[in-house]
Amino acid sequence: MIRATLSTAALALSLVGTAYAQTPPAQPAPTATTGARTGTTATVTTPVGTVQTGVQANTNATATAPVMVGGAPMLPTATIVANASKASNLTTLVKAVQAADLTATLSGPGPFTVFAPTNEAFGRLAPGTLDTLLKPEQKPSLTKVLTYHVVPGKLDSAALKAQVEAGGGTATLTTVEGQPIKATLENGALVLTDVGGGKSYVTQYDVEQSNGVVHVVNGVLAPKLG
Repeated sequence: MIRATLSTAALALSLVGTAYAQTPPAQPAPTATTGARTGTTATVTTPVGTVQTGVQANTNATATAPVMVGGAPMLPTATIVANASKASNLTTLVKAVQAADLTATLSGPGPFTVFAPTNEAFGRLAPGTLDTLLKPEQKPSLTKVLTYHVVPGKLDSAALKAQVEAGGGTATLTTVEGQPIKATLENGALVLTDVGGGKSYVTQYDVEQSNGVVHVVNGVLAPKLG
């Protein structure tokens, strides 16, 4: 039976204990499908499956269809919160942002780089962890977890990969929360490693926002909570 309220230490263990679930098994080298396909999104097969990039090619250099996340168009003229609120696969993230009173912050001018965990990513947390984080008394811990997924400034995939290459294979990203995230490349895919060693993979890159950029990830990154 999971207690209704977890201590900070127990909550931290719940997060860290499942962080490794995002690490995919070793698979053969990926194949890539790219090119200028009018009105389509370039895709790359990686160890975590199909990765979508937010840059959509159009051979006629005319208006480009909006990037889709969770079945909804992501408008580059809308804020991070406004766009995320439309995505069916980001409803848990939006609920958490509201519970932590971060809506106004992430709707502000920024710019921000947000690594957005999907509903499935939150579902990988230990049973009861998410419910506990959403309780009013756990707001400080929830805020730390969410702001650990935000980096000041606008870093698209090209900028992130350039930092990784400049760092000899590893880039250290300082989050709004204050603790670092390590970024590396694995078979061309961007991998984020939290302070506990848990990994999360970017599954959709470069979703442009009016106040930054969002990269969708398949795991919840866990900072040290205390």
